[in-house]
Amino acid sequence: MAGHLDQQSALGSDHGHEHSHDHEDGHDHEQEHGHSHDHGHGHGHGHGGHSHGVAADADRRWLTSALALITAFMAVEVVVGFAARSLALISDAAHMLTDAASIVLALVAMRLAARPARGGYTYGLKRAEILSAQANGVTLLVLSAWLGYESVRRLVSPPEVHGSLVLITALVGIVVNIAAAWCMSKANRSSLNVEGAFQHVLTDLYAFIATAVAGAVMLTTGFARADAIASLIVVALMLRAGIGLVRDSGRIFLEAAPAGVDPDALADRLVATEQVEEIHDLHVWEITSGQPALSAHILVAPAGDCHAVRRDLQRKLREEYRITHTTLQVDHVGEDDDQRLLQITDPGAGPAADHCADSHGPVHRSGPHEH
Repeated sequence: MAGHLDQQSALGSDHGHEHSHDHEDGHDHEQEHGHSHDHGHGHGHGHGGHSHGVAADADRRWLTSALALITAFMAVEVVVGFAARSLALISDAAHMLTDAASIVLALVAMRLAARPARGGYTYGLKRAEILSAQANGVTLLVLSAWLGYESVRRLVSPPEVHGSLVLITALVGIVVNIAAAWCMSKANRSSLNVEGAFQHVLTDLYAFIATAVAGAVMLTTGFARADAIASLIVVALMLRAGIGLVRDSGRIFLEAAPAGVDPDALADRLVATEQVEEIHDLHVWEITSGQPALSAHILVAPAGDCHAVRRDLQRKLREEYRITHTTLQVDHVGEDDDQRLLQITDPGAGPAADHCADSHGPVHRSGPHEH
């Protein structure tokens, strides 16, 4: 312990909390690792064996297979779309172009996210996947605006469209997109990045079904506006997928709580733990999709066991909320009226400074309280 405190002094640390580290696995900072930090009376960090890399089942081979299918068919569809003068086919081809781009972005982002954390990037490049997902969402929204304009224009003044070419191409497109969607379903869809690319392909599959129906209608009835109506259906699907991706990626960038987690309810659950008097500076966010993290300052009764409390809180977070990346600062509450904290300091250190002079967010205490 003396060596550890000396090391803190050498690093210029100005606080004297006692720290103890228990590493379940030795780790190399150049490799992915699962570890658990147990910090003592001053701070407690728990990283309960979570994975720091892209999940193994996010298989690049499946994404590459889907990319090959989509790119090959897209080239054919562009030619047929112009030959048939079908906006529905051209819009499908344009959407397939964004499909291909989204898969390329997903592949690049997966490689970046798998790199170990080093230097100034303390989380690594995990949010490259979220950048990719957001780019996919934005391209869907921009493309849907352009196609929506063209569809309305063709509703007003419909051109002659070759229904037979539209129908045949759309049917082939359905088969290709089913195959591509099946390939991508084998990858790790818990990643927002992969899910974004999958949503592109799934939207395109629905679009081809609408286009096939439009082709059949034009072929049997000569109703040319069916092509523009099919395009508007594609636009609606693209808007739905795009808004969802932008919203979900935006929540991660703004470090909002993970979907389904109410920070106030979570804090109330934790503050009900025996010996816990107060919880403040609670933050819960996602590092990247599927990797929630939490930090908080915990105040424990003067005679409480900080180590036992920290372990109990980490167990609750792990088992009830599946949050394994936790950083908990655990301190005693003073017995006097102003509730100053009892500090453990290095010999010769000055008076302990008040904690959390600039704390923000709700304060949660045991018993009834307002948030």
